[in-house]
Amino acid sequence: MNQRTPDTPATGPHAPEGEAVTLARVTGETGGDLVLRRVGAHYEIYSNGLFLMDTRDGTSEREMVRASLAALPAGRSRSRVLIGGLGVGFSAREALDHPRVSLVEVVELEPQVIAWHDGELGEAAEYVHRDPRCRVVNADIVAWLEAAASAERPARYDVICLDTDNGPDWTVVEANNRLYEAPGLDRLTRLLAPGGVLAFWSANAVPVFEASLRRRFASVEVVEVPVARGVPDTVYLAREPR
Repeated sequence: MNQRTPDTPATGPHAPEGEAVTLARVTGETGGDLVLRRVGAHYEIYSNGLFLMDTRDGTSEREMVRASLAALPAGRSRSRVLIGGLGVGFSAREALDHPRVSLVEVVELEPQVIAWHDGELGEAAEYVHRDPRCRVVNADIVAWLEAAASAERPARYDVICLDTDNGPDWTVVEANNRLYEAPGLDRLTRLLAPGGVLAFWSANAVPVFEASLRRRFASVEVVEVPVARGVPDTVYLAREPR
């Protein structure tokens, strides 16, 4: 998820390959423009002119899920996966395609992003929200986690993957900083099943955040995923809360 400013989009129904066509422009939950556009065969999502994600690759999002599931204890089956952020659906699709997964729960802030998956955008990840093993919740992930973790007997997940921001130091909305601070990590840990894995996606390495994880977890793995341009995407995997 590298920051970009969108080119002036074309609006005609027959824009040539490579030309940007705006498919939808709505006011998002954060109050700014939320834009879905198509460029050739691919789709892009922007918020207030900030590039969030597209359907061109998804390698690092998929790797976050693959690596998390691979890190589970041997023999763990019927795993429950919680994903923060639906986006273009690549993380959810990777989880649903894994033989060890029985349930994928996705928390997505933007109702319009969920709605776009009923249209053309849904093709990219094979309409993940229609899979009976997938539940998509329209909610603010910060508020959702606070409520879930405060339950007397909270639901537990074998894998929790957060892909809501460009990283711990580059959040889409300021309130998301709370996900990466001590109280937020406590809530996530409360929702983690024994032997479970907590994963964070980032567009760059964040040493301060890594140090924070190492203080709270006995095992922290840093996975770098090369990208076409710029620094590698980074996935943090944390296990065994201290």
